[in-house]
Amino acid sequence: MTPEPVPLDLNRLRRALIPPDGRYSRMDLAASTGSTNADLVAAAAVASGSPEAERWPDLSALAAEEQLAGRGRLDRTWVSPPGSSMIVSVLLRPENAGKPLPFTAYSWLSLLAAIALIESVGDVAGVRAQLKWPNDVLVNGRKVAGILAQLASPKMTAAQTAVSSSAGPVDTAGPIVIVGTGVNVSQSPDELPVETATSLAIEGALTLDRNVLLPAYLDRFAALYLAFCAVDGDARRPLDGGESLLQRATAAMVTLGTQVRADLPGNKSIFGLAVGLDMTGSLLLTDASGTTHTVSAGDVVHLRRHVAGSPGGSGAACDSAAASGAREANHSHRARGSGASSRYA
Repeated sequence: MTPEPVPLDLNRLRRALIPPDGRYSRMDLAASTGSTNADLVAAAAVASGSPEAERWPDLSALAAEEQLAGRGRLDRTWVSPPGSSMIVSVLLRPENAGKPLPFTAYSWLSLLAAIALIESVGDVAGVRAQLKWPNDVLVNGRKVAGILAQLASPKMTAAQTAVSSSAGPVDTAGPIVIVGTGVNVSQSPDELPVETATSLAIEGALTLDRNVLLPAYLDRFAALYLAFCAVDGDARRPLDGGESLLQRATAAMVTLGTQVRADLPGNKSIFGLAVGLDMTGSLLLTDASGTTHTVSAGDVVHLRRHVAGSPGGSGAACDSAAASGAREANHSHRARGSGASSRYA
């Protein structure tokens, strides 16, 4: 039987995450909320440069004991019983030396969060997790966590609006990104909504104490995020002299090397071998004809394993030689809506 969850201790979290020992500007805790992401999106929707905006700087975090109206990708709902999950959202103002990161960098932030979670639960809980593109963290093939990143654009002040109307657009702060993470921690099998879900308790985690799990995750997230900003959001560049974000995501991803079906809006599907990620974090699929398709996280409805020749399939699977040459293919197609999107996770 799973022990009663230990309540989150805000003072303990702040000591671990806020300077001098941590990297976060702000750490808050809600007993109950509709959605931590929605709360931070609302906090971000204030005039750039206003006193309220200053109260929510880069790396502001909000955790919750209970979430009643959480939202996943494509507006799917996500609800958590009190104390059973690790629920946290982080407000980010991604920039390097005062300059906002390129827009192509924002689509990597949900993948960055997944890597931070995978590495932290491995370190402190002894659980080996993997990334299922675009936003699920799996343990033994079952979902233990989901991540949702959302864009939130700050409003302009009255002075900025006046300048914009009289002299064209003005340079304002770059987009704000809210990255929300929900992890099943102490749920038993009968407390999970579907058989394809799991929890850290079910997977034999060394600790279920969220006062340990949450700071470990947020600290790893902040370290990766700041290193990513330092390379101008280029996923191909080494982070702190080590592997690039692209390399770390590729190593953690269970999706690569498998035959998948990407379901897109309008009842469209692409079947192929998942062969890699492009520079925006979109998934590269090679179909049976050898054509490479780029599928964006913002538009994919479902991504599932696919057995070649099954109903709805597109024929034989690509062999490994076709996969290895996919990045060099001259005839490539980009799926609808690929590239940067406000729905990254």
